Amino acid sequence: MAYTNIDDPSAHFQIATYTGNGTDNTAITYDGNSDMQPDFLWFKLRSTTGNHVLFDSNRGVTKYIRSNTTAAETTNGTLLKSFDTDGFTVGSNASTNYNTYTLASWGWKANGGTTSSNTDGTLTGGATVQANTDAGFSIITYTGTSQTNPTVGHGLNQAPELVLVKNRDLARNWAVGSTAVGWTKYLKLDDTTAATTNSGWWGNQDPTSTTVGLGTASQTAGNTYDYVMYAFHSVQGYSKFGKYVGNGNDNGPFMYTGFKPAFVLTKGTHASQWRLYDSARSPNNLNLNRLFPYSSGAEATDTDAGIDMLSNGFKIRGSGGDYNASGQAYIYMAFADNPFVTSTGIPTTAR
Repeated sequence: MAYTNIDDPSAHFQIATYTGNGTDNTAITYDGNSDMQPDFLWFKLRSTTGNHVLFDSNRGVTKYIRSNTTAAETTNGTLLKSFDTDGFTVGSNASTNYNTYTLASWGWKANGGTTSSNTDGTLTGGATVQANTDAGFSIITYTGTSQTNPTVGHGLNQAPELVLVKNRDLARNWAVGSTAVGWTKYLKLDDTTAATTNSGWWGNQDPTSTTVGLGTASQTAGNTYDYVMYAFHSVQGYSKFGKYVGNGNDNGPFMYTGFKPAFVLTKGTHASQWRLYDSARSPNNLNLNRLFPYSSGAEATDTDAGIDMLSNGFKIRGSGGDYNASGQAYIYMAFADNPFVTSTGIPTTAR
């Protein structure tokens, strides 16, 4: 049984779906039993095209980056106004509050906006970190140097299994590092290309319980440039980072996670789409409503391909090459709606 230390995943991860009103200082309050102040917010317009915009409390409410482009960080005070104790407040900008249009936001808790200096790595100057060690998530901001293959501290208590890194100063690809792919390779969040071997991105260094390896590429550690990194590792009953191999069949693979997923993101290690599903936008199986982190496109509904979000994992339902080509490997990240078994060993279906 997959016992968990997190009986209420909504204390660490929340999804908000809402309709914009175009009005400044509009508060969006999370549903559910648990209040949560988010530290990492990811927004996407659903009913029309628009950039994915990402904020975190290390960098502050006026600075955002986009997952679907290589663009540098932008400063604008009209998108997000505050990280609130039970949600967030948006401004009048269409990217987060387009009048009459539907939007989605995914929020993760780090440390309530309280950061600390971290010198665990070899990177000169260290990093600014806020970590949620219970939930296996941290936000790391740092400045690159001319060092060869430095390491940067992440603030967690075990090695990250997936990291997302963005150069804040230059138009550069997002760097995605994954244990499921291996740390001699990288993926790009902003496009669909295959996993590529290059020592310049992670320095061929596996993460440790204290640090993440950096190479010399401008995507991860260019001299004098500022970066943000989001680091994750699996937490039993709450989150899972792994991979599966496609079977090319509509009766696709089942991934045991130990919880009912609320959020699933997948990507093939070959040239293929990033596909994002969640239980708020599609609460019933078959979950067909997907968004693409690399694309500004509106939400689309698959007609014959999606996933089932089950009590203890998720199952692929479709044979397309972007999610289930025979013999191809796919990575995934998933966060819980509720654990399969509570910390006391009681199945959640019995509560």
